Amino acid sequence: MANHRRADEKTVLVLQGGGALGAYQGGAYQALASADLAPQWVAGISIGAVNAAIIAGNPPERRVERLRRFWDLVSSGLLVSPLARDDTSRKLFNEASAALVATTGVPGFFEPRFPPAFVMPPGSFEAISLYDTTPLRQTLYDLLDFDLLNSGSVRLSVGAVQVRTGNMKYFDTTLQKVGPEHIMASGALPPGFPPVLIEGEAYWDGGIVSNTPLQYVLDRSGPRKDMCVFQIDLFSARGPIPDTLFDITQREKDIRYSSRTRLNTDVFREMQTMRRAIRRLEKKLPDDVKSSLDWHVLSSLGCDAAITIIQLIHRRAVYSTQSNDYEFSRFTIDEHWRDGMDDVRRTLDHPAWKNRECPEVGVTVLDLTKELDPPQQKVAL
Repeated sequence: MANHRRADEKTVLVLQGGGALGAYQGGAYQALASADLAPQWVAGISIGAVNAAIIAGNPPERRVERLRRFWDLVSSGLLVSPLARDDTSRKLFNEASAALVATTGVPGFFEPRFPPAFVMPPGSFEAISLYDTTPLRQTLYDLLDFDLLNSGSVRLSVGAVQVRTGNMKYFDTTLQKVGPEHIMASGALPPGFPPVLIEGEAYWDGGIVSNTPLQYVLDRSGPRKDMCVFQIDLFSARGPIPDTLFDITQREKDIRYSSRTRLNTDVFREMQTMRRAIRRLEKKLPDDVKSSLDWHVLSSLGCDAAITIIQLIHRRAVYSTQSNDYEFSRFTIDEHWRDGMDDVRRTLDHPAWKNRECPEVGVTVLDLTKELDPPQQKVAL
């Protein structure tokens, strides 16, 4: 499979948060690696930060194997398959699996807190979390090399939110040394997981503010260079109107955690079109205009980087429920992994990818699996 990547173009992976759904990103990365589309920059939130760290913290030949090892570990608590494959049976299986996770935790990831939070001293991190994420720290040490992660061979950026201020903070290997605490902070979703203390400040899951690091990648790439951004999302903003009260939580979660990625992409495309127009206009202006303060302000916004954004979005199955982000059965994890592989392969086989050219104006956005979105339900008036 040809990669159709230009030699002067940086490949970037943007990995959204979504718990167990993150196996989709593992499968997507395997397909990208098979197409020789290794990234120079990986950015993630929550479980996307874990996947990103495993990628950045391993040499290219070991990344898929380490990702697979992580997902095999966290799905080892339930290895049985559904008794039947119809939608009702799958819903029952998924809910039972999620209930098991809520009761017993996830191997190598988190375990129920004991003693429980309500008997712990008020003000302690143990008093404001249901689970202990200590197992994740050891898993990170087992599966990745932090010296390699911080070597600069692949840039890593992970986002968390400061509990005290509510401000988003990105930990970036171009700016600081990143350790397991930064990865764990990015995935410290309350009230399940405790905050993580970094340099005297407590941090929670970055998904509370924004579940995708796309904006950070687009805004903080330094002097912009040509980029091909693979945006691998785990929640789709598009979906049907709920049929029952039981469906509302799932739909609300999809909307909240999708972080309006398509809207943000459209806004960035408009802004980059203007930035490139400013840069082209500079060549046509007389010197007296270019020396003016107004032009100095405008020219600072100019940028001629050609950027392609490939959107890959995990689609919720008919039998999915509101617990799909903490349903860690091996059967479902393998299913998510296969879906990620299939969506990337479908994208890379599409004529729009194979025939893509450097965008002359603005940004090229390819959403080549959009036809897989759930059908929209009509509303009777």
